[in-house]
Amino acid sequence: QVELVESGGGSVQAGGSLRLSCVASRSYIKYCMGWFRQQPGEDREGVAAIDSDGSTSYADSVKGRFTISHDNAKNTLYLQMNNLKPEDSDMYICAVDHSCRESKDWIRRPFGYRGPGTQVSVAS
Repeated sequence: QVELVESGGGSVQAGGSLRLSCVASRSYIKYCMGWFRQQPGEDREGVAAIDSDGSTSYADSVKGRFTISHDNAKNTLYLQMNNLKPEDSDMYICAVDHSCRESKDWIRRPFGYRGPGTQVSVAS
């Protein structure tokens, strides 16, 4: 098992930026890690993912605005979010799946151990 703790959420105006962080309690040799967003009663939406080969994948709605990265030494996943829009408002949750090999697979089906999430609110 692994524990994940997210931080960096908050309230910003449209056009603003936030940087989310997710610290993992352990590392894996092969994995996919990513961010999804979800509201109670709704399906998960994969936002961005990175795999152990460094390949990244993004939802079409965030391409060109969000950047995912992973610091192996710190076991920390980041999501740099620029030019935020009101429709980006949501609970952002990070997850790691050590059975996943390609980020493009994880983005379609976000799965794995997850953290409690961090709330992002974007005002128009």
